[in-house]
Amino acid sequence: MQRPAHPLYFLKSNNCFAAHGDTIRRPAGYAGAVVFEAELGIVIGRRVSTIDAAAAAAAIFGYTCVNDVTARDLMRLDPAFVHWTRAKGFDSFGVFGPVIATGLDPAQLHVRAVISGEERQNYPVSDMFFSPAEIVSRISHDMTLEPGDVIACGTSVGAGPLRESDTVEVAIDGIGNLTNIFR
Repeated sequence: MQRPAHPLYFLKSNNCFAAHGDTIRRPAGYAGAVVFEAELGIVIGRRVSTIDAAAAAAAIFGYTCVNDVTARDLMRLDPAFVHWTRAKGFDSFGVFGPVIATGLDPAQLHVRAVISGEERQNYPVSDMFFSPAEIVSRISHDMTLEPGDVIACGTSVGAGPLRESDTVEVAIDGIGNLTNIFR
């Protein structure tokens, strides 16, 4: 992919959040591809607005595992408008946890996705287009971030479709394993 000038982002409603052990549910009436995306999650620790990357690093409370689930076939139904929020906002599609880890150097972390026992993603956070502090800084210039906000950092190659009954594990050493079943 080509590096964007600014991190690309969208918002998820609180209704889509799911925790470790919760079931990821196929949306009613949707038979298309449901895709896993293993990501590092940034948890904001204090209210921030218009800060530089150095200040942003101090505003990060910790990190968590994220599975940014997507109903891929819904994204481009309308060629004039990509439906990010709809495709990613279904109940149970914002999976994160199992903990918030503090005191980590995100540049040393690796994100893995294991689907029903098969490793499908394994990438270093240092390969991301923007570091976590840069992401927080740039987004803080667009909107105020509040304590408890979670920013999913985006995914790398290997994200792909799930089959019913697949077990999805997002693993980041130093944080833990986020495990869910897709039904």
